Amino acid sequence: MSKQMEEKIAELKVVPVVVLEDAKDAAPLAKALCEGGLPCAEVTFRTAAAKDSIKAMSEAYPEMLVGAGTVLTKEQVDSAVEAGAKFIVSPGFDPEIVDYCLEKEIPVFPGCITPSEVAQAVKRGLRVVKFFPAEQFGGVATIKALSAPYVGLKFMPTGGVSAKNLKEYLACKPIVACGGSWMVKKDLIEAGEFDKIRELTKEAVALANAE
Repeated sequence: MSKQMEEKIAELKVVPVVVLEDAKDAAPLAKALCEGGLPCAEVTFRTAAAKDSIKAMSEAYPEMLVGAGTVLTKEQVDSAVEAGAKFIVSPGFDPEIVDYCLEKEIPVFPGCITPSEVAQAVKRGLRVVKFFPAEQFGGVATIKALSAPYVGLKFMPTGGVSAKNLKEYLACKPIVACGGSWMVKKDLIEAGEFDKIRELTKEAVALANAE
């Protein structure tokens, strides 16, 4: 994990987690996120449109930090990076994927929810890991407990994070940023409500930066 990537994510505080069914929505969504103040997206590889969506976003907004989420295979890593993904996120700790990314110097955030998984990440020199599904696994309390023996490791909780609990998560020191989909809900994307997405993004940014 490059320090530069960690700093960019820490600066943003919120990483929009996006599910796109149609790549035609990628560029307008990227525009709404950038205008809303979050030039970042974790595009999940759960749909066939993921690769083309990453490509469309990266080409239309080169300054944007576009990554691939729900990456389960080395082929998906290659596919995502080829499309322009700047980082890889996996839901769990898959040593094969993590080692493959490290070998190729691709920033990777593997999902870690147990001390054993965190230990594997630390052993590989990772500085930031995903914590997923955050709310279901004890949220802030669990992150605090895990970070006690693993000083210096940062967490990016995703899953159940919303406008209601964002402040609580971000107030926790070991948390570098939160992944969330409340500002990029699937129904809003499919309905083409990009103005609404822009407004929700602005609200998320204001909330994340409110003292």
